[in-house]
Amino acid sequence: MIMTDDIPATPDLIRFGWEEWVALPDLGLPALRAKVDTGAKTSALHAFDIETFGSVSAPRVRFTIHPIPGREDLVIACSAAIIDRRSVISSNGESESRYVIGSTLRVGGEVWPIEITLTNRDRMNSRMLLGREALKDHITIVATDRFCQPELSYDVYSSLEVRRSAPPRALRVAVLSRENNYSTRRLVEEGEARGHTVEVIDTTRCYMAINAMAPEVHYDGKRLPRYDAVIPRIGASVTSYGTAVIRQFETIGTFCVNGSEGITASRDKLHAHQLMAQHRIGMPNTAFASSPKDTDSLMRLVGTAPLIVKLLESTQGKGVVLAETKKAAQSVIDAFRGLRANFLVQDFVKEAAGEDVRCLVVGGKVVAAMKRTGADGDFRSNLHQGGTAKVVRITREERDVAIRAARAFKLNLAGVDLLRSETGPKVLEVNSSPGFEGIEAASRKNIAGMLYDHIEERVRPAPVRKRKLAE
Repeated sequence: MIMTDDIPATPDLIRFGWEEWVALPDLGLPALRAKVDTGAKTSALHAFDIETFGSVSAPRVRFTIHPIPGREDLVIACSAAIIDRRSVISSNGESESRYVIGSTLRVGGEVWPIEITLTNRDRMNSRMLLGREALKDHITIVATDRFCQPELSYDVYSSLEVRRSAPPRALRVAVLSRENNYSTRRLVEEGEARGHTVEVIDTTRCYMAINAMAPEVHYDGKRLPRYDAVIPRIGASVTSYGTAVIRQFETIGTFCVNGSEGITASRDKLHAHQLMAQHRIGMPNTAFASSPKDTDSLMRLVGTAPLIVKLLESTQGKGVVLAETKKAAQSVIDAFRGLRANFLVQDFVKEAAGEDVRCLVVGGKVVAAMKRTGADGDFRSNLHQGGTAKVVRITREERDVAIRAARAFKLNLAGVDLLRSETGPKVLEVNSSPGFEGIEAASRKNIAGMLYDHIEERVRPAPVRKRKLAE
């Protein structure tokens, strides 16, 4: 490296001014202004929300950066392997312990590896400082000039290029689950196989600090770290508290595979049917009433016996009764009212013959489907009630209905249960926490992998609106 104020650079030397445009493609940062400081040994990158994750043998660091000064609406999340942790003396003489990572530096047509320390440079106009260790021997510094190399533009952050050029990175993912079941284990297994860190969090052991300045989620006495994504596996018995925890993650800005609004709507069967009716999604004729005086009118709204009487809080086929005659339906309804239980009355689709179709929707696409058949003598087709499943080819209409249903609930992951009726597919239920075991076994597809494909795509940076910036 050569420093000069007035000696022209020879053809084999790269001219650097005291400030240059650079890119860090390994971190998904296509344009940064970097201050060149040969008085500093170590290079530094602006970073905040710096948190370590991963194993002790292969530690990683997750951090975020505002690459454009003054644009706090643009946040790029990065992660990298930790090379070292060292003390660095800042320009004001203070010592700071910083994580050290490696990255590729691109300037003009030149590319080379460098080491970078992470520190908050929020008050600095230059989001990066290039120390002498990062400068190659054939670079000459022209201390009175700036931008000797080709200039880049912050406009890239307002284009789709910022999303397309984002590199694959290790994610920190939370699975909200109270059970060590097949689905939870598959999410951990598949995530770790992809190099992500997946942490299973018991929803009921989370508690929240709710304030305007720094809303947080705590767990076992500590603040939970910043996650790239949260996968909710909220049990029906803790829906209210579980969705409150998810809302807190949403407030922080974490990507949640399924949001609190969609989970709440899917768990309330009355609300769910009202929502499907609003979106013109086919379903069995359904009626709801509170007064016992309305029993006969309620049944007439649905049709003739046999009828289905279904508790609003029912799950996995429990609390669902088939009343084969009008008298039986009246008896069941009276019994449920005696228990002060909320319930729906639905038309029984005879032609379904104890079968339904589970369509699994991930990211707005049906990725797998299976036909479920109830156990002998059981009209319910739930696998938890002894039913069986096999892969099935669905029609275009069934695919469209399943996608529309998931979209109506704003769910990125949904199990949409359909009945095949003479008048077309009828949606029985939209499940916001579908199990993976039955559908993976029947379809022989890696459903957990497809979900991670969607997560990895969604956490890529999004373009921001272009704004005139002060120089």
